[in-house]
Amino acid sequence: MSVRVRFAPSPTGYLHIGGARTALFNWLYARHTGGTFVLRIEDTDTARNSQEAVDVILDGLRWLGLNWDEGPLSGAAEGPGIGQHGPYFQSKRGAIYQKRVEELLSKGLAYEREGAVRFKMQREPVLIPDLIVGDVKRELTDREELDPDFVIFRSDGQPVFHFVNVVDDLEMGITHVIRGEDHLSNTAKHIALFQAFGVPAPKYGHIPLILNIDGTKMSKRDQGASLKSYQDGGYAPEAVVNYLCLLGWSPKENREIVPLDEIVAMFDLPQILRHNARFDMNKLNWMNVEYFKSMTLDRFVTLALPVLRQAGLAMDNYSPEYIRAALATVKEKVKQMPDVLQFAAFYFRDTVVFDDAAKAAEPQDLTAESRGRVEKLRAAFASDSVFTADSLQAALKATATTLGVKAGLLVHPTRIACTGSGIGPSLYHLLEVLGRERVLARLDAMIARMPV
Repeated sequence: MSVRVRFAPSPTGYLHIGGARTALFNWLYARHTGGTFVLRIEDTDTARNSQEAVDVILDGLRWLGLNWDEGPLSGAAEGPGIGQHGPYFQSKRGAIYQKRVEELLSKGLAYEREGAVRFKMQREPVLIPDLIVGDVKRELTDREELDPDFVIFRSDGQPVFHFVNVVDDLEMGITHVIRGEDHLSNTAKHIALFQAFGVPAPKYGHIPLILNIDGTKMSKRDQGASLKSYQDGGYAPEAVVNYLCLLGWSPKENREIVPLDEIVAMFDLPQILRHNARFDMNKLNWMNVEYFKSMTLDRFVTLALPVLRQAGLAMDNYSPEYIRAALATVKEKVKQMPDVLQFAAFYFRDTVVFDDAAKAAEPQDLTAESRGRVEKLRAAFASDSVFTADSLQAALKATATTLGVKAGLLVHPTRIACTGSGIGPSLYHLLEVLGRERVLARLDAMIARMPV
C-alpha cells in the first residue's frame, strides 16, 4: 500500500509554527516512504476565508520547500492532478459532502433535528490505535453519556470540520493522518464516521505540541509563533526546516545540523518523541548563523538579493560578478539576512550614507591633519596598478610608515570614507571589490569635506 498523507490547514491569516511543523513531518514521511503528500485547504468557514489568507499558507510552504504532489486540475471541482495544480479546496467539494451525508441518512446512521444533521455516535468506548501515542481508549464523558450524537451538517447547510475531514480523507485515500496531539480528542468521532461509511480508518499518529521555552502553550501572539516572522526576518529556510525537525523528532547520535536529504532518509514515525517540544529561539538563531556560514555563495546571493531590492537598492545596475564579490565579503558576518543591509549596502549606492557612529566621530575625523594623511593615501592608491587586497594593504602600510603614524590612522578614515561606517567587512577586500574608480571618488568626497 502506497503511503498517502495530507496537510489540511484552515486559512486563518497566518501559518502557526506548529502547523508548519505538522506539514513538514507529513512531507518527510511521504518522501521517506516514496508516498504522496496532499495539500488540502479547509476553507468551509466562508466568513473567515480570503485569498490573502490562503496565500499566506501557500507562500509559507513554498518558502520551506514543502512541495505538494497532488491537487485538482485547473478549473475542476475535484480529482487528482499531478504538479502545481493543487491544492484541494473544501469549498469546492460541496457536492461530495452532500452525497456522503445522504448516504448516512439513508442508512439510518444520521438524522435531522432543527434543520441540522446529527450523526449517531456509538455508545461504547472507542479504541484509538496511535503510531506515536500508543493505544488510547476514548470513554464517553458524563455529558456525552446523555447525548453522544454530534452535528455533521449545520442548519445553514454547511458541513462541520469532523465530517469534511473524514470524507476528504476517505475520498483522497489518505493512509496516515499525522497531526498535532491537540486533535487526539477528535479522533474517536472520526473513527466512528469511518466505520459508518464501512471503510477502515487511516493510521493515526499524533505528534507532540510545541511549547514556549517556559513550558506554556505557544499562542499566535507569542514570539516566533508565526512562520511569516521567519520569512520576513531573513532566516534561511533550510535552517528553519532543520530546527523544526528537531521539535519532536531526534536523529541518531544527537546530531543537530543535519542535511535535509539525510533527514528524509532517517525520518520515521516511531522516532517521534512523546514529550512536548520547547521552542528555543536562541538555538534557532545559532542554527541560522551556521547555515549562513556553510551555504554556498550562490545560495547566499539568492537569499540576499530580495532584501537588498526591498531596501530600494538598484541591484540591476550591477553585474552578477560584482554582486557576488561584494556579498562574499559579508557572508561570514550575517546572522539574519537583514544584516546584509548594514554590512553591504554601501556597495550598491552611488553616494556614501554615514551611520550615527560615523557622524558622531566627524569632529576628530574631519581635520586638516587627517586630510593630509588621506591625500597621501589617495595618491598611493591611485598609483597602485594591481588594486588587489594585498597590494592595497601594502600601499596603506607603506604610506603609514612614510608618514610615521600607525596604520590605524589611515584605516579608520578610509573605511568611513568608503562605507560610511566604522564596522564591516575586511577593509582591503572591500576596497578591491569597490574598485579603483569608486574608491578614489569616495576618498575625494571625504577630502573635500576636510578643512585645509
